[in-house]
Amino acid sequence: MKRICSLIALMTLILTASASRLDTVRVESRTMQKKVNVSVILPDGYGDKRLPTVYLLHGYGDNHLRGYIGLTNVRDYADRLGLIIVIPDAESSWYFDSPIDPKCQYETFVTSELIDFVDSSYLTKPVREARAVTGLSMGGHGALYLAIRHQDLFGAAGSMSGGVDFRPFPENWDIKKRLGSYAENREIWDQNTVMAQLPKLKDGALRIIIDCGTEDFFYEVNCRLHEALAEMKIGHEFTTRPGVHNWEYWKRSLRDHMLFFDDFFNENKK
Repeated sequence: MKRICSLIALMTLILTASASRLDTVRVESRTMQKKVNVSVILPDGYGDKRLPTVYLLHGYGDNHLRGYIGLTNVRDYADRLGLIIVIPDAESSWYFDSPIDPKCQYETFVTSELIDFVDSSYLTKPVREARAVTGLSMGGHGALYLAIRHQDLFGAAGSMSGGVDFRPFPENWDIKKRLGSYAENREIWDQNTVMAQLPKLKDGALRIIIDCGTEDFFYEVNCRLHEALAEMKIGHEFTTRPGVHNWEYWKRSLRDHMLFFDDFFNENKK
């Protein structure tokens, strides 16, 4: 019995030693005059070489720890694929720079301050061919919005059940706290959707993966995004399957996105 207990203890130590490392850091934002909580997942064996990075953006009501860390096996993907995964706490920002709230400038934070911090603090490959971004719901909007507007930084992007056009939902999810009311600020709302960024794209410039459940309230806006990209002849991967706006759906999506990015990184190894 003692031998069995010793073997179990040894196996537990081995498994723990081989698990990914989770750093929770506070990143200074000079733009917003505050510190932002960020989770950084480092794979087993980190420290031997520079690695690609995936920025993972959370949805409304979530943060840098609760959803992805607590409800998915995201840490396993870091280990299996040899990735650094970065999850910033962006509150209910929608990941753009708010024209009315100076404490909500998350486009600038992610694309300037956060990337600079991560590349200077960790062994990343600091080039767009080794950097991707995806997210769910509000974070799906944020990932495509930031990647299209900053193609010099990101080589691949994804959206899981993304709020890629939030104009049909003018009273939801604190958007009017960031942009003002829709009735009085329609032009600002229009300018900050993913749909408004599409003219900045050229085919092949950004590797894109999009998916959404067929029973999701964002299903129709995602279908319209797919149709617009197809009409522009912008290559992208678009998937729908039965599902609603929940973690059961997103666990499968996360796997698909991570494998998609792994393929992209492997194709662009230097």
